[in-house]
Amino acid sequence: MKAVVQDRYGSADVLEFREVDQPVPAAGEVLVRVHAAAVNAYDWHLMHGDPKLFRTVAGLRRPKVRIRGRDVAGRVEAVGSGVKGLHPGDEVFGEADGTFAEFVCAQDGEVDLKPANLTFEQAAAMPLAANTALMGLRDVAGVRAGQTVLVNGASGGVGTFAVQIAKAYGAEVTGVCSTRNVDLVRSLGADHVIDYTREDFTRGTPRYDVVLDLVGNRSLGELRRALTPAGALVLSGGGVYEGGSVLGPMRLLLGARLVSPFVRQRVLQLPAKASKENLSALRELAESGKVTPVIERTYPLAEAAEAIRHLEVEHARSKIVVTV
Repeated sequence: MKAVVQDRYGSADVLEFREVDQPVPAAGEVLVRVHAAAVNAYDWHLMHGDPKLFRTVAGLRRPKVRIRGRDVAGRVEAVGSGVKGLHPGDEVFGEADGTFAEFVCAQDGEVDLKPANLTFEQAAAMPLAANTALMGLRDVAGVRAGQTVLVNGASGGVGTFAVQIAKAYGAEVTGVCSTRNVDLVRSLGADHVIDYTREDFTRGTPRYDVVLDLVGNRSLGELRRALTPAGALVLSGGGVYEGGSVLGPMRLLLGARLVSPFVRQRVLQLPAKASKENLSALRELAESGKVTPVIERTYPLAEAAEAIRHLEVEHARSKIVVTV
């Protein structure tokens, strides 16, 4: 089968489109014929091995997982022993390492039936990004109706889902983005949109019950200044590649651990984890029309390296999808 393979850390130039062996599903796995896969910041972090501390998990000298891609939508080709509820021919979406390929093996607990009203491209855009938004708002912050929520990075892959999910939970939502994305964020249902090139949300008078930071470009002090006295700050990674670092966005997360025990506000990290239960919740949100994936552009599998390059250097809006 054809796949996008990486044998060393570096820029998108290290990615090669070449023939590799087709995987065989083990116990508890499903073999998926990939129809579409999405690009995430996770992909270029792993491609560069950045931040360098990340390499202690991903591989010190080269990535342990050689095929890039994490999101997938496609059809089940075969199932391993112990898999229940999924059968060959089922249309599925979810997460698995190595989705920039014609086939991928995924853990049964990390894929589920695709939303019936979405295309494969739309479904592929959801798993990692929408799950991150869902867990950050529902599980970590505990967002409820009537609260005020600010999403910093509202036009990005996670941000476009966060705005819609916060609205689905009945919150009053403010999105922060650049000038060119104001109309996009407003179209997602945001009640208020702040253009960060004209206004600093950390210095305004509104204070928010929840701030979901998806950019990592502000200090903890600045972000906390935007909160109510008992508000919740939820931190996730993000940004663009700027030449490599030891800690990168993890610097902010480590600072949060140090500060959290000493402040009334909740300073929280977002440990998103794929699960069938969360995919089911996302499917319900999509099929009810409360969440709709937004795709900026698509690339064929052979041009997956260009798709990652576009995401990491062009401040891409919404989602970038690779079609197979």
